[in-house]
Amino acid sequence: MQVQEDKLASIRNSFPKEGLFAEKDWLLSPDAFPIEEKFLRELEQLGHRLFVFQRACNQLYQLSVKGKQPDWIARYLDAGKPKELIEFSRRKEIRDDLPRVIRPDLILTDDGYIIAEIDSVPGGIGLTGWLNQTYSKFDKEIIGGADGMLEGFQTVLPNGGDIVISQEATTYRPEMEWAAARLHQKILDAGSSILDQDTRAASGNRASSIQNPASAQTWRVVAAENYAPRDGRDVYRFFELFDLPNIPKIDNLLRTNAEGRVRITPPIKPFLEEKMWFALFWLKPLYEFWRRELGEKYFVQLQKVIPYSWLLDPTPLPQHAVIPRLEIHDWREAAKFSQKDRDLLLKVSGFSPLGWGSRGISLGSDLAHGEWEKRIENALATFDSSPTIIQRFHKGRLLEHRYWDSDSSELKTMKGRVRLCPYYFVEQDKVKLRGALATIVPADKKFVHGMRDAILAPSRGVGP
Repeated sequence: MQVQEDKLASIRNSFPKEGLFAEKDWLLSPDAFPIEEKFLRELEQLGHRLFVFQRACNQLYQLSVKGKQPDWIARYLDAGKPKELIEFSRRKEIRDDLPRVIRPDLILTDDGYIIAEIDSVPGGIGLTGWLNQTYSKFDKEIIGGADGMLEGFQTVLPNGGDIVISQEATTYRPEMEWAAARLHQKILDAGSSILDQDTRAASGNRASSIQNPASAQTWRVVAAENYAPRDGRDVYRFFELFDLPNIPKIDNLLRTNAEGRVRITPPIKPFLEEKMWFALFWLKPLYEFWRRELGEKYFVQLQKVIPYSWLLDPTPLPQHAVIPRLEIHDWREAAKFSQKDRDLLLKVSGFSPLGWGSRGISLGSDLAHGEWEKRIENALATFDSSPTIIQRFHKGRLLEHRYWDSDSSELKTMKGRVRLCPYYFVEQDKVKLRGALATIVPADKKFVHGMRDAILAPSRGVGP
């Protein structure tokens, strides 16, 4: 028991004074979340599959724009977006740019796991970095090790740069300030070590001129609303593209990006940030494209973990046609489904405040019949401006994990469901797993996301 209390004390004492999430907290656990060796190998391989998937998505959109794939693909992906933003996303200067950080949301199920979605602008980078450092003090099996997250993020902005955060994403500013400060300190420490060596080597040589090689490498966290880009200073974009109208000087940043004076990641490509890619993945007319671009092996493996999804498109079908797997002719028939048949998620696809986090998600079986019918009708009516997808709901399996209950001042065990968020960094065309954040919520919660009664913990590898 004393060992567990010592771990908890170490965690509490390591908390940054400024915090990690603005006005948010979570349940502490003395234990990292255990990942068995076989599953860990799967996670390490998943990153490259998702990189290839995102690369194929980027290619499919551009082929559609050029008329080399059906034009309805680009039409779906561009729905509801400003003309200027669409045109910018098609610029040849950023044609091959892809996100440098890939973070899927995995729900652990009785059969393994499914990918609920791939987060386009993921939070938790600084938090997971801090958790990894903190738990590594007493656990040597933390996935990514003490500095893996920081080393991964450094490859995103290798020469320093600006982490540009909008007011909409201000909750995550403290964690990114922690990461920026740690990166800067890491470079300063490395520079001081080099300086010490050079000073000793140059002792007695009056002509020597010693400079700190890290002096030009800095990382800043700055507000998007008044950001002024500087040539050669790359940007990590921590704001959603639907938020651009609230960023007065965004044109300056876009212009410097288009002219090659700064790089932005994730790139300004709203089509890549749509949840509808999972629905496009399952469309029969695109099977051969996916099979060719992903390779047969990756295509089959992703079919096992990408939940079946549909575009809620109101376009009438021919009289002899049905919507696959639901065997209905019109989406309004889905509005009549019984509660048992409504284990389906409605998700706003993207480019909307409702497309971020769990705001635009609802589970059919949790809704009264009238409310479900109302939401189906609204999704059909707004499809051209704000597309919605329907996705099979996969319930997370129940697992047990210990946490500290501050009310009773004792360790308790939660029986809950897990969302696992592995963080992959694209480093010179290699995709590396640098950490994995586990969010464990009580068993009665259908949606797994950060909340006051959730456990947040890093993950650790365990032997066979």
